Amino acid sequence: MQLPNPLKTPSFLQKLQWVADPVRYMEKAAQQYPDIFTGKIIGFGDTVVFVNHPQAIQEILTNDRKKFAAVGKMNKIGEPLVGEYSVALLEGTRHKQQRQLVMPAFHGERMQAYGQRICGLCTKVFNQLPLNQHFLARNLTQEITLQIILQVVLGLNEEEKLQKLKHLLPQMLDLFRSPLSSSLLFFSFLQQDLGAWSPWGKFLRDRQQIDQLIYAEISDRREQNDSERNDILSMLISAQDDTGQPMTDQELRDQLMTLIVAGYETTATAMAWGLYWIHQKPLVREKLLQELDTLGDSPDPMSIYRLPYLSAVCNETLRIHPVLMFSFPRVVQEPVELLGHPLEPGTVMLPSIYLIHQREDLYPQPKEFQPERFLERQFSPYEFLPFGGGVRRCIGEALAIFQMKLVLATILSRYQLELVDRRRERPERRGFTLAPASGVKMVIKGQRARQQETVLTPFSLSPASY
Repeated sequence: MQLPNPLKTPSFLQKLQWVADPVRYMEKAAQQYPDIFTGKIIGFGDTVVFVNHPQAIQEILTNDRKKFAAVGKMNKIGEPLVGEYSVALLEGTRHKQQRQLVMPAFHGERMQAYGQRICGLCTKVFNQLPLNQHFLARNLTQEITLQIILQVVLGLNEEEKLQKLKHLLPQMLDLFRSPLSSSLLFFSFLQQDLGAWSPWGKFLRDRQQIDQLIYAEISDRREQNDSERNDILSMLISAQDDTGQPMTDQELRDQLMTLIVAGYETTATAMAWGLYWIHQKPLVREKLLQELDTLGDSPDPMSIYRLPYLSAVCNETLRIHPVLMFSFPRVVQEPVELLGHPLEPGTVMLPSIYLIHQREDLYPQPKEFQPERFLERQFSPYEFLPFGGGVRRCIGEALAIFQMKLVLATILSRYQLELVDRRRERPERRGFTLAPASGVKMVIKGQRARQQETVLTPFSLSPASY
């Protein structure tokens, strides 16, 4: 059967392009076929239909489990990182049960409880920066998100455990920091344990050490049974399904690794992109500072979270540079027609977040950073979907957006930063994400004058810190 608009490039070359430069691969294909095309890529089977039209994406996401199903094995490529019981890999009833157990940790009062700690951790990291010395914004945002993961998600307070994981987690995840090293995930024949000196062998040993620390923490926490703790690990330990059963240790480990892998890379990258665009566009920065100043000297985190222009800046950051390139792949379950193309059962569909966010008919001048577009128009969840959609929408979305807003607001309110290089940042594959290729080189010039006496959070700056 003829699939929609198959690309003519040889299969092997398509796969190499997809791994090495996915943005160029998608944009070149979309120039020929702006709505739907069939590609030969690696990671989701041999043949995949990319969907780039909001009507078609709506059709797919509103028919989850019916015409189109999210099949966990499509994400098998991530199993070495997150484990076989990860909510990202489960299907059907098991997926629904695990998702219901995890979701309550990311809503309502829980977010408010995390807010002041997030602002404080951000301040602590930035206070350690020397003045007038270049740094990579992405390294700093990674440090902030890592601290949030260790303290808010895992609830670690013991210094020894905290320092061990602080060292091991970035060491393991940074293995996939470039398109070349990311190929370890896409080409299984490269996954050979040739000893601690080999890339995959080192990854396995780092993962083993991380697992030992996580399982030890789970065991300690079960014994403590402290109902006063509000970190996400403690909530997951106490969660029970409809039959009264808690998660097993392995299920807990795999859900934690899913949250760590997703939250560390994606949120840090989104915040780095945000810092880049805010400082690349002086008028955006000025307007954002004016809005932040309206909150007075001691805004609470929820007031920051609700700011409309800050929300627009974050949305436009996630629009122009979505960290994730595509939503969860779906598999056709019964003969259907999509945009006039007949599809047979077994066809793999890949809703393209990147390409839908670059459509000229939805976002005029899509390569331009224009936060105002999110104040002037309400986009549907099939036109703007940085966290995917349907039953596979990202579980950590609420925490990610909350972090992004609070961290950007804290940095802008307190510090004067400048870009070292004003040339346009280029998105580059970093594992499963699209990150700024140069890491966003910046310099801190000092503390923002208006904020010298302001306390944004309970963590105040001492004179010795700047």
